[in-house]
Amino acid sequence: MITDIMNEAEDRMRKTVEVLRKELASVRAGRANPGMLEKITVDYYGTPTPVNQLANISVPESRMLIIQPWDKTSMPAIEKAILKSDLGLTPSNDGVVIRLTIPQLTAERRTEIVKTVKKKAEENRVAVRNIRRDLIDDIKKVEKEKVVSEDEAKKGQEKAQKLTDKYIKDIDDVLDKKEKEIMEV
Repeated sequence: MITDIMNEAEDRMRKTVEVLRKELASVRAGRANPGMLEKITVDYYGTPTPVNQLANISVPESRMLIIQPWDKTSMPAIEKAILKSDLGLTPSNDGVVIRLTIPQLTAERRTEIVKTVKKKAEENRVAVRNIRRDLIDDIKKVEKEKVVSEDEAKKGQEKAQKLTDKYIKDIDDVLDKKEKEIMEV
């Protein structure tokens, strides 16, 4: 019984870390990354469609993204979506591909981005702790219902804390890696 509860909680914690990874992949770090365009949707024949489903995105250089649409008529819509996004990039279109040049980040902007990234990481830590709280509540509930013994419940709570520590460490590792990437000149 406790094992089932633990597995469900671990699955939720794992998903929380994955969400953080995806969110941080879209954060601009001064280096070209196709993940930057994941959140950008284009109005394609009346349907909001992600850019990566309309075009091939490549990184020929560390500071450039090339977007090659499969349907050339979607180029203006892709450009418009990039301009409206919060990336702060200006696309250049040569009729065949759209080039995005990623400018060098200032030290000030880097520290701002790091603050934002740390805030997102803290939100995910809180989410993991909330999952732990729910897990411990579920363990206490099954203990109260006499489904498991007091000792098993105690062991379950200790495992819950170890699980939480593991995923908080994973979040910290993801944060450290992204922070280094952002501060790298």
